[in-house]
Amino acid sequence: MTEHPRPRLVRSARDPALGARITRRVAMHYADGADAGTDRPAFVRAASSMAWLGDRIAMVQDDVNFVALVDPTTGLADAITLPAGKDDLRQFDDGRGNKKYKFDFEAMARVPTPGGTTLLAFGSGSKKRRENVLVLQVSGPASESRAHVPQIVPLPELYATLRAAGEFSGSDMNIEGAVYVDGMIRLFGRGNGASRGDVVPLDATCDIGWSALRAHIDRRDAASVPSLSRITQYDLGAIDGVRLGFTDAIPLSRTTLLYSAAAEASEDARNDGAVVGSAIGIMPHDRRREGRWAGLLDEEGRPFGGKVEGLVRHRHDPSRALVVIDVDDHTRPSELCDVALSGPWFGA
Repeated sequence: MTEHPRPRLVRSARDPALGARITRRVAMHYADGADAGTDRPAFVRAASSMAWLGDRIAMVQDDVNFVALVDPTTGLADAITLPAGKDDLRQFDDGRGNKKYKFDFEAMARVPTPGGTTLLAFGSGSKKRRENVLVLQVSGPASESRAHVPQIVPLPELYATLRAAGEFSGSDMNIEGAVYVDGMIRLFGRGNGASRGDVVPLDATCDIGWSALRAHIDRRDAASVPSLSRITQYDLGAIDGVRLGFTDAIPLSRTTLLYSAAAEASEDARNDGAVVGSAIGIMPHDRRREGRWAGLLDEEGRPFGGKVEGLVRHRHDPSRALVVIDVDDHTRPSELCDVALSGPWFGA
């Protein structure tokens, strides 16, 4: 097992000067409706991480093998079809009894590449079947971008390395966020799992060199598993006595990250639990200072009791963000929400 330096612990505290309030919600549906031939549902469901792609938002869904390209104004989406799973199906849920076979893509990073962009989506790693990375090459300028054929690449050696780094994975690994920062992919682990003896669940990050990861993705038989660096652990606080855990993160500037977190009383990293609230926070890149967060409020200004799974910054208004809500119900569409950010979010 690789030994890592003792990880830094970074705290994030509730800041009463910050505000985050939902101002608008839109349910997301596929513009062409359901498609039985590809096993596509009529709506975007179980939405998790997301990233801007031109004027639309690319969104992975943790129990459906499609990437949704969502118009944030209307909530209408086109679909990029991913390879089918067990029994040639692309929907996995408790109703079908096949949820254990889902890819569970929960984290997505947008990586600039020559001539376009690469979208990387990571499986949570909470089960052996969830040790895959989705690679989607996008070419051309943002306004005219074109997605290539998506690849789902099994990376068991990488996930074994992540799991072996107990200071990152904790007792029950659950990768929920990924960002590209200065040539590195930073993974965010969510500490909503179960303890194993003295080993506890952790909210933590680690960095992986992008060039080394790209080489391993392209030639897993020849390129070494990339090493982990800068493992950091976090205390994100709590809502109503339930600890907050990372659900997504995005680069905000060269010095800061914006993150989302949910307070979910789940028994482990594979089963949903009661959600008591969500938060939006800001964290320095250098991890030498504390983070700050605000509890998310609903349209009436009351504490929002749902689970934020992903976020992006608004393209034209720096005082707004967009978040996606996962209702943990495969019969209902996920909602894309406009969030007004008030207070000194971007100050020192």
